[in-house]
Amino acid sequence: MLDYLKIFFISMVPLIELRGAIPYSQYLHLPIIPSYIISIIGNMLPVPFIYLFARKVLEWGQDKPLIGPFFRFCLEKGRKGGEKLTAKAGRGLFLALLLFVGIPLPGTGAWTGTLAASILDMDFRSTTLSVMCGVLLAGVIMMTASFLGFNLF
Repeated sequence: MLDYLKIFFISMVPLIELRGAIPYSQYLHLPIIPSYIISIIGNMLPVPFIYLFARKVLEWGQDKPLIGPFFRFCLEKGRKGGEKLTAKAGRGLFLALLLFVGIPLPGTGAWTGTLAASILDMDFRSTTLSVMCGVLLAGVIMMTASFLGFNLF
């Protein structure tokens, strides 16, 4: 039970998310399907809070002495994510966000995708659904890679 709690919390950490939680679950030799489900839940739990509050908090704190540099870094990461999404949005912003979150590359997870969507003023429902589909896709990719990788050795 404690191992599943670790997986849950790891999947909530920005930049690590389920991309780190699922391989870690396989390192611990946990069953893949429950690990996948717990990682999805943990990765999606912060999404509404990020969408509703992160941009406002980051904009408020960007000029503060101690936290300003970190907050500016986060805002810049969100802006860059938004620019990437806008560039890919020829097929539509929903699909671009889904792929941005779903392809498990560093810095393209639910946190960055949600912040980028918030900066682009995408509506809450579309953002949440697109990020959820992206997280499911990233989870399947990581689950497959982790399962095959850890079971080959």
